[in-house]
Amino acid sequence: MIVLSNNQSKPGIGRFFGVQREIYIALENSPEIHQYESMHELLFDILLRENIIKAARLMHASAIEFAPFATSRFNPRIWRRTRYGYLLDSSVLPSDAIRDVFINSREYAFECTTAVVLIFYKAVLDSISVSRFNTLFQGLLVWDWNYDYDLSIITKKGRNFIPGDVVYFYNPDYDHPVWTGENAVYLGGGMFFGQGIGMETEAGMIRALNTLRKKGATRDAYLISQHSRLNVKYLSQFAKRPLSFA
Repeated sequence: MIVLSNNQSKPGIGRFFGVQREIYIALENSPEIHQYESMHELLFDILLRENIIKAARLMHASAIEFAPFATSRFNPRIWRRTRYGYLLDSSVLPSDAIRDVFINSREYAFECTTAVVLIFYKAVLDSISVSRFNTLFQGLLVWDWNYDYDLSIITKKGRNFIPGDVVYFYNPDYDHPVWTGENAVYLGGGMFFGQGIGMETEAGMIRALNTLRKKGATRDAYLISQHSRLNVKYLSQFAKRPLSFA
């Protein structure tokens, strides 16, 4: 349920359309309390989630390939490979580097966790001012769950997923360590996107992971009771402009 501080009135559902409408309904119908200090903070959450979904769909439509670290690649004109991941060249703006992943997608190959972090960065870039983004995210190092402190990812237990949340499908009898599981963005409408599998329903994700188990496997993959999301309270202060219905 959506709760605004100081007894502020919630916006009516008629103010929202498309993906934003689905996000609003999910927040309002959730058994979890979604507390916001202001209308700006609520609207920023909806905008940010919409941009997460857009970035996930954009990645799905891109030429980015799936790869473990050993065979991964990032555009060498922008990123330098280290033993811990890919480090942004100091001469390149963070905003340009994140955009390049989606524009020059043939230059990139990585796995699902890295995909999630890059989707989060792209969504934040599209939701806050570019100058603030470049100030916050200098010296980016990207791979697996390496991310800047200011990205502010929160992970919670529970299955009260809201569109724009990231979930995890665990594959206990995996064949190769890269298929231990799949981090996926919940797109709404019962659909998920995970790098390497693509867009699927929950059942489709599980079917795909079940083909990536060791010989003689007996345990199915499954969606765990956990979700990750961005810290809206923190990030909303960097929005391009105050958000309201006024």
